[in-house]
Amino acid sequence: MRCVIARFPFDLTKADVLETMKGVKPEPVTGESVAIGRRQYPVKQVGQAITRQDRRDFSAGEVVRAMTRLGFTCRTAPTAPPALTPSPLQRASAMLGTSMA
Repeated sequence: MRCVIARFPFDLTKADVLETMKGVKPEPVTGESVAIGRRQYPVKQVGQAITRQDRRDFSAGEVVRAMTRLGFTCRTAPTAPPALTPSPLQRASAMLGTSMA
């Protein structure tokens, strides 16, 4: 499959990506990731390995699009659950130092 990453065309196949990432230890995932085999790799790490370019030269979105088209599963960055806002009654109770049972 032909894809463009950082304004450069690449002819990639799923087998090429699997071969390139074989034996590469995944870095800790802090953002978007790609499942290759049984491992989760950061998309920037995969992009750097398959393009041999600096990670600053391409976006994570370019790599996610290419990996998705090749059939790999991509995941977005985990989001923190929304913080629970206490009700006015709970805030007043906390200020008075009493507990609400």
